[in-house]
Amino acid sequence: MSIAFFWILILLMAFGTPVIFALLLGPGLSLLLDGELRYVPALLARFYNGIDSFPLLAVPFFILAGEIMNAGGITTSIVRFAQSLVGHVRGGLAQVNVLSSMIFAGISGSAVADASALGKMLIPAMEREGYPRPFASAVTAAAAVIGPVIPPSGIMVLYGFVMNVSVGALFAAGVVPGVIIGLGLMGTIRLLAKRYNLPAAKPRATWGERATAFRGAWLAMLLPVILLGGMLSGVFTATEAACVAVAYALFVTIFVTRNVRRRELFTIFKNTALQSGVILLLVGAAVTLGWLVTVSGLAKGIADAMLLITDDVSTLLFLVNVLLLIVGMFLDAGPAILILGPVLSPVFVGLGVDPVHFAIIMCVNLTIGLATPPMGLLLFVTASVAREKIENIVRALLPFLAVEILVIFVITYFPSLVLTLPRALGLM
Repeated sequence: MSIAFFWILILLMAFGTPVIFALLLGPGLSLLLDGELRYVPALLARFYNGIDSFPLLAVPFFILAGEIMNAGGITTSIVRFAQSLVGHVRGGLAQVNVLSSMIFAGISGSAVADASALGKMLIPAMEREGYPRPFASAVTAAAAVIGPVIPPSGIMVLYGFVMNVSVGALFAAGVVPGVIIGLGLMGTIRLLAKRYNLPAAKPRATWGERATAFRGAWLAMLLPVILLGGMLSGVFTATEAACVAVAYALFVTIFVTRNVRRRELFTIFKNTALQSGVILLLVGAAVTLGWLVTVSGLAKGIADAMLLITDDVSTLLFLVNVLLLIVGMFLDAGPAILILGPVLSPVFVGLGVDPVHFAIIMCVNLTIGLATPPMGLLLFVTASVAREKIENIVRALLPFLAVEILVIFVITYFPSLVLTLPRALGLM
């Protein structure tokens, strides 16, 4: 079997074909051209089996939990709590933006949801306080990257399913990189405070005010604690954790805070179904692609080609990071992981790189791609919310992107930052 499917896939995507159709047409046309139509039933079976999976149910349930909590107005309470903690430093509202994203990441697991929900509230608020609009938009886009890194994370569920890596281990491994990115962004804001003449600090909140803000946010913040605690202790699996998240979100928003009316649930379920349908179709198509990558010998060919360049693992990791950064500029994180995971992961695991470590390198790298020009989805989201030109946002975003790229290389060459927590919890 030839590797024509790979070149057909690249060609279709170059002509702007939607990823899902490129993933399906590439293998199909390749088999037709090769005269290997006897493999078509196997291809269809792989596609169906790729979707018909119990572990994969975690994806729509996590999406549903995020939609419910977002509709329940948790954003305001999270921002208020974050402001009570860091609102007193210079550039405090920008710091609040980043800290809110770190907290919100443990609830939604989605960069787009983070940028949309927090951006609608914080970008206008920052502008009213004197922050330049491009800077406010850049902070929002850069901070939203944390969403899929700190668990729960939809793209980590996808990676774990496609590459057969423990989702619990991936969740635990994502905590430290997510926190490092957040702290790096907050440090950058502090350094840029004079350059942008950011507003002076507000009075420090009293402990009583912080306690009041915490009481408004603790129910939302308890969700990631329940999920991670249950998964890491072995009480439930990732899929069961997603179901628990939905039950908890429904209980809190309908019966405790009463911010979601029952008639609003139809819209929430519809939005979840649309998002889940797209993702599951991508997964099914990616599974068929992964099968073709294996049986065609493409993965071995790529490994041999990389080893012709150098057999030094550190150099190869540097090169793959550069490749992923470039891919992330043009392709969304989910499809990129589903396409490149089956190609690159076996190569580096075969070279001795821990599969969890490589998974985090790939997930963090491609997630940062969501905020990189020219096709970064977060740029379009924040530009729409702020009504600002993308090129202006990009200029303000460059220092934050530099910090996030630095974090990529730090976690690449210091694997203990990624692996210590999952090992300590017995997940590896």
